[in-house]
Amino acid sequence: MTTRTSTQNLIYDWNVQSGAVAPHIRPRRAAIEFADETLRDGLQSPSVTEPTIEQKLDILHLIARLGVRGIDLGLPGAGQHAVADITRLAQEISTNKLLFDPYCAVRTHVADITPLVEICQKTGLAIEAAAFIGSSPIRQFAEGWTIEDIIRRSVEAVDLAVKNNVPVMYVTEDTTRATPDDIRKLYTAAIDHGAARICVCDTCGHITPHGVGNLLSYIFDIVKSSGAKVLIDWHGHNDRGLGVANSLAAVSAGVDRVHGTALGIGERVGNASLDQILVNLKLDGVIDNDLTALAEYCDKVSRYTHTPIPPSYPVMGADAFRTATGVHAAAIIKAEKKGDKWLADRVYSGVSAGDFGKEQVIDIGFMSGMSNIVYWLAKHGVDGSDDELKRIAERVFELAKHSDHNLADTEIMSVVRDARGATPSSANAPH
Repeated sequence: MTTRTSTQNLIYDWNVQSGAVAPHIRPRRAAIEFADETLRDGLQSPSVTEPTIEQKLDILHLIARLGVRGIDLGLPGAGQHAVADITRLAQEISTNKLLFDPYCAVRTHVADITPLVEICQKTGLAIEAAAFIGSSPIRQFAEGWTIEDIIRRSVEAVDLAVKNNVPVMYVTEDTTRATPDDIRKLYTAAIDHGAARICVCDTCGHITPHGVGNLLSYIFDIVKSSGAKVLIDWHGHNDRGLGVANSLAAVSAGVDRVHGTALGIGERVGNASLDQILVNLKLDGVIDNDLTALAEYCDKVSRYTHTPIPPSYPVMGADAFRTATGVHAAAIIKAEKKGDKWLADRVYSGVSAGDFGKEQVIDIGFMSGMSNIVYWLAKHGVDGSDDELKRIAERVFELAKHSDHNLADTEIMSVVRDARGATPSSANAPH
């Protein structure tokens, strides 16, 4: 029986690094880039349904429309089905000349790298090998590895890929709980053997934004000491609910690329939400990507993977730009009457709906005022004489005040028909 050492020796905590100072901010060498992990890490969620290859191709084109260059095509070591889908996605990128920097996740093992080499040769597309291996003391202890074992396996994998003209992103799993000594040894060895990019991973969602600064400051120094022109990626998970915050901290610190998935899907509680990262950086003026396809992207990933979007999910949830509160609705309506869409989109929202393929929605409920109802009726094409519209509005208002929920369109239209004394076929249907 093995004896477990103390927890302190198994988990190095960058969040409480002794003597930590304000994180070093590395001057950005180029515009921040993004990598979409939806079709690999996102599909490792225990709750998702794998999309068909046709659906994956649809997602691929939506990712391209968002201006996201990096994309994980899958895990070739998962079997022939995975290899077939990766090959088809690679062919789509090549045939349509899509602006992608594709990569595949591979273990530091010949059984994973060999099929990737074959896919690259078959499609003529340069697909980076994202060669990953655990790096933290707790992982080493659980696996029975030594740091020498990990370095040997890493070097062999990098050498094999480079020998076959496959570019390498060297990925240390659980970097955020690895020791400074081991991190330096691993990255230095990979860079010395030809890795052109390294990926820092918060695999277990352990780190905080302050810890991100501590860790990246140290890693920037490793890369600088190597003398090589190596790009640095950040890959975060959301176990503490800090996935997006940590990714933004990594951007501020100066990494070259951050990873994420649509709606944050992924193992356990998921990855950092790529859609939320993009929204925040767009609002802060860091990027100028056209994100009007973001709603379609999230909606289709939701449907294809059978992952419901919570109503309160930021920006993409059904309630994100929806209100039934009288005061809020009145302000939006007044802004629209000024003919100012920009104002209407922001008067009661910290996020501009139109920039992300969404729009403001005014509902009717027990917190609504008469202005909500008048607006709703006009928006849904319910017309008539002033007296008739007044009678309809009063009846809807009465129903809303005695309801415990926001009224559905069907409920409101039922009141419209009753107030008119008309048959359902003669009432105006909602647009």
